Amino acid sequence: MSTAGNLKVLNALDGAKTQWYHFTAIVIAGMGFFTDAYDLFCISLVTKMLGRIYYTKPGSPKPGSLPPNVSAMVNGVALTGTLAGQLFFGWLGDKLGRKKVYGITLMLMCLCSIASGLSFGSSPKSVLTTLCFFRFWLGFGIGGDYPLSATIMSEYSNKKTRGGFIAAVFAMQGFGILGGGVFAIIISSVFNSSYKAPPYEIDPVKSTVPEADYVWRIILMAGALPALLTFYSRSKMPETARYTALVAKNATKAASDMSKVLNVEIESDQQKVNAKSDDDYGLFSKKFLKQHGKHLLGTTTTWFLLDIAFYSQNLFQKDIFTAIGWIPPAKTMNAIEEVYRIARAQTLIALCSTVPGYWFTVFLIDRIGRFTIQMIGFSMMTIFMFALAFPYDHWTRPENNIKFVVMYSFTFFFANFGPNTTTFVVPAEIFPARVRSTCHGISAASGKLGAMVGAFGFLYLAQNQDPAKTDAGYPPGIGVKNSLIVLGVVNLLGTLCTLLVPESKGKSLEEITGESKNETNDSRA
Repeated sequence: MSTAGNLKVLNALDGAKTQWYHFTAIVIAGMGFFTDAYDLFCISLVTKMLGRIYYTKPGSPKPGSLPPNVSAMVNGVALTGTLAGQLFFGWLGDKLGRKKVYGITLMLMCLCSIASGLSFGSSPKSVLTTLCFFRFWLGFGIGGDYPLSATIMSEYSNKKTRGGFIAAVFAMQGFGILGGGVFAIIISSVFNSSYKAPPYEIDPVKSTVPEADYVWRIILMAGALPALLTFYSRSKMPETARYTALVAKNATKAASDMSKVLNVEIESDQQKVNAKSDDDYGLFSKKFLKQHGKHLLGTTTTWFLLDIAFYSQNLFQKDIFTAIGWIPPAKTMNAIEEVYRIARAQTLIALCSTVPGYWFTVFLIDRIGRFTIQMIGFSMMTIFMFALAFPYDHWTRPENNIKFVVMYSFTFFFANFGPNTTTFVVPAEIFPARVRSTCHGISAASGKLGAMVGAFGFLYLAQNQDPAKTDAGYPPGIGVKNSLIVLGVVNLLGTLCTLLVPESKGKSLEEITGESKNETNDSRA
């Protein structure tokens, strides 16, 4: 058995009081997630405008919309890139170190955010093709941020407040979604007041002013700013002590780095890491399968099921709001006003449910535990989905629209005060240091696979069962009501799969993973 649990540098980290460097690490890693969420979700704000600008047919009674295959690509290509980035950078973080590849992901996000807004060409095909190309690589950089940020924050934290610190990094997603909505409201308001345009039903041509092409580009490019602000700070962060000592086998360097961070003198335990260990098994070994196989199955399945529901809700809020009449019919608005209305609705949901849900988790995760929060979240999401779905006709009546939005908001609250946060936290805690980043990347990639199922599948599933009432180019689906029932079943399966995931509250990383002599086995592990 290894002696990781007895290394003085790791004991110092586990027992450290909450200090300024903890908050610095949260901000540095968290701003990456602010950018991640902004970039992934802002595309849902501008897809209807892209349809108006590039796909409106002369004489059509309704504004143009993206063809099904184009809409699926625009919405899903960044998710595909994210999946690939999670697997690649997760593996690279264990091979080269967390710090060495951390700056690469950030620069990729910055460059591709700017390039997305500069998508070139004059034809719809050329503009949308270049947009999708750059958003794939944007997603690739975003994907790398998942395992690296989670692992770095996990390995920097003390064991008492580790869950809250990792959750705080992830909670910056809420501010990213909120920031994207607020920025879109500001930009669309400025352009709408500066370039007056009639609704589509009055003048189809003039309803989309030429300047509307700048609106979506500015919204997409602004995602680069928060990432750029933290690039220098990321480059100055030392490698985590756990990687340096347990993977690179350099306890002297780990002690030196953390002495500077913690402002205390820490003795080196180099002789302990030089000792041969029987715990250096790999990801594809029988020993890993025996000790952590069930845990990896738990983290991958729960994240997969969560993201089916979460991303279909987030990316297609505008469709649900339109279906219940909260956003007026497209033909009654001009192109820029439609962006404003969708952004306003999305911002309200983020402000009232998404952001509070994240921070409830931050403050409670180290008190009631990851397992409990995840069970509560999945269970309540199931209840609210079914409560929305079965009496769906009741909710679509005009007098009940606001009540529907309140109920819908509760599903977001319990996603974030629940599995959306815990599925991010737990994989960064329960796997050994030498495969921690890789296993987090695999778990996150499974989630993004679920996100693609939700994003692509919901486009078709939520279409009206009456062919005459479907969006242009789409075949009939099962309708919003039946789609919500499907999502309720998905959440119920997530509740069951949570039973595979161990509790990690209050333990050192080495106790949880078995890298310590003082290993304690979780009752559910």
